[in-house]
Amino acid sequence: MKIAIIVAMDKELALLLPRLSEAKTVEADGFTFHTGKFGDREIIVGRCGIGKVNAAISTMTLIERFHPSVIINTGVAGGTGAAGIGDVVVAERIAYHDVWCGPDTIHGQAAGCPRHFISTFPDSLFSGLRVRRGLIASGDIFVSKPSEVQHILSLYPDAVAVDMESAAIAHVCHLKHVPFLCVRVVSDTPGGDDNISQYENFWQEAPEHTFEVIDTVVSRL
Repeated sequence: MKIAIIVAMDKELALLLPRLSEAKTVEADGFTFHTGKFGDREIIVGRCGIGKVNAAISTMTLIERFHPSVIINTGVAGGTGAAGIGDVVVAERIAYHDVWCGPDTIHGQAAGCPRHFISTFPDSLFSGLRVRRGLIASGDIFVSKPSEVQHILSLYPDAVAVDMESAAIAHVCHLKHVPFLCVRVVSDTPGGDDNISQYENFWQEAPEHTFEVIDTVVSRL
């Protein structure tokens, strides 16, 4: 099985690359991918950049260049109050919070797609791991205000976390029929006390074991 992992930022990539053995670098259409192994699994790791367009283009490039069996998106996410800082969130469903295609359409539903992109991996994949399952909402804003959180919760009352890439990655995987999994670590609580400082300090204080969930998941796939 060939497993691909996509992150948005260099800081996230730096937490993953030390786990990659027999590493090689591959350039493809302006993106840098790192190939190698986690244990006995063949892995491709790539940084897409922040936002939906970067995420979609990177995902399409990765699929066309490497033909992975599954794509995992990981990195940080903002919380909505349902999960605490440092909690690992596994998306059961992923949705856009900033998409509306006009009258007679549903907020969050991209044209020709379901409103929710569903991750079909079984609970057994996460057995024994401390993770929170739920809905992750994506959009092209860094969510930092209580009003922004409340707007997202008005669309998706059960949203556990927010990010800027996962729905676009899930969208491409849906169109290309590639299984998709999203595992995110909550770095801050938008609208909380100085969430910008929470986000910035997270990189110094983040327990690396939160990213070790990926090690276990990859070994079980």
